Amino acid sequence: MADNQAQDLLSRRYRVMGHHTPLFYEKPLQLVRGEGVWLWDSEGKRYLDVYNNVPHVGHCNPRVVEALSRQASTLNIHTRYLHNNIVDYLERLTATFDDSLQMAMLTCTGSEANELALRMARYCTGGQGIIVTDFAYHGNTEAVAEIGTGFMPEAKTTKRVKAFPIPDSYRGIDGLTGEALAQAYADRVQQAIDAFHAEGIKVAGILVCPDFANEGLLNVPAGFLEQAVAKVRKAGGVYIADEVQVGFGRSGKHFWAHQWYDVTPDIVTMGKPMGNGHPLAGVVARPEMIEAFSKEAMYFNTFGGNPVSCAVGMAVLDVLQEDNLMQNAVTTGAYVTDGLNKLQQKHELIGEVRDLGMFFGVELVQSRTSKAPAKAEARRIINRMRDKGVLISTIGVHNSILKLRPPMPFQPEHGDILLEMLDEVLTEMEGRV
Repeated sequence: MADNQAQDLLSRRYRVMGHHTPLFYEKPLQLVRGEGVWLWDSEGKRYLDVYNNVPHVGHCNPRVVEALSRQASTLNIHTRYLHNNIVDYLERLTATFDDSLQMAMLTCTGSEANELALRMARYCTGGQGIIVTDFAYHGNTEAVAEIGTGFMPEAKTTKRVKAFPIPDSYRGIDGLTGEALAQAYADRVQQAIDAFHAEGIKVAGILVCPDFANEGLLNVPAGFLEQAVAKVRKAGGVYIADEVQVGFGRSGKHFWAHQWYDVTPDIVTMGKPMGNGHPLAGVVARPEMIEAFSKEAMYFNTFGGNPVSCAVGMAVLDVLQEDNLMQNAVTTGAYVTDGLNKLQQKHELIGEVRDLGMFFGVELVQSRTSKAPAKAEARRIINRMRDKGVLISTIGVHNSILKLRPPMPFQPEHGDILLEMLDEVLTEMEGRV
């Protein structure tokens, strides 16, 4: 009966949403409840969530839910009225940034935030050209799809976007390593700048995730990003950092992923984890840029920055601080990384383990010598992990990298479950060869 009900729901979904709206897993999962790092399906089976960064401080966190309910039962308006919540929240949020980034604008989604950042960069620089990696994804509005070189059709025809190869030290270009590899990737950014100039297009900026998550949570060659940003700024552009995936302390030692580098962005965009599932996102930028842009654009968002959203955002910051979740990202992150490294020694399928606080990437290869991506194996592994009650996904150009990005309250005992199940599934995979 349960399978029939699931099939009926899937058929109804196809009728109203179409056949190409993405679904996880070969056997789609119908979830009905969440708590902390756990999810339950319609049949009562429990799953360990090692994928979702939207419930940043845990599914249905009671302090976040209480803050939302309390403010929603009191007042919800937009930002054309004065209200303490938005000012209090933004004062606290901007305090986590460099002193040069002390003004913000709120939106509802990361896509909106990135589009607003593009508008601001283009207005303030007078340029149009945007530089991204050749496997970028930064949202799904038309303007942001234009920079979605990973799989967006708009990126295939635009003249306003140039791409450079993903700065991957595992499969470095031209067989280079170290400083030479960093320089080689920075030179590719310069080539994009030169191509814009040759076409009479002024550069507006470079937009990257500092963690290069969709590209595979890359181990970026040291010095690359600093060199690339310097070249873009010399050409008159700005640096936009997309912090949707690893912002809000996920990287552990820093509140923002861009703080691992020796270069400060001009604009930072945020989304997903900001509201723990509530639609809250935003842009933080140099005040002179926001003042200049908003003077002409009169930016206003009916729902962005409403009192309920800001109460939720403040509660997320409270939980991060009071539960020491950044420190947990350091300690539990190191624990899981150590376990993954041990699995790498045991299983030939693992070519490289990557980590950044509470975020892990496991590069799967057919051969450690050839480094050929193990795409089919990766797909089988995530589906078998689902069967065993652990939810993960894949990322990267070939979808051959296991993406492990659990809610921040994830503990070592949860890591043990992940590592045990992954060990079992990898053993199964290798037994099929």
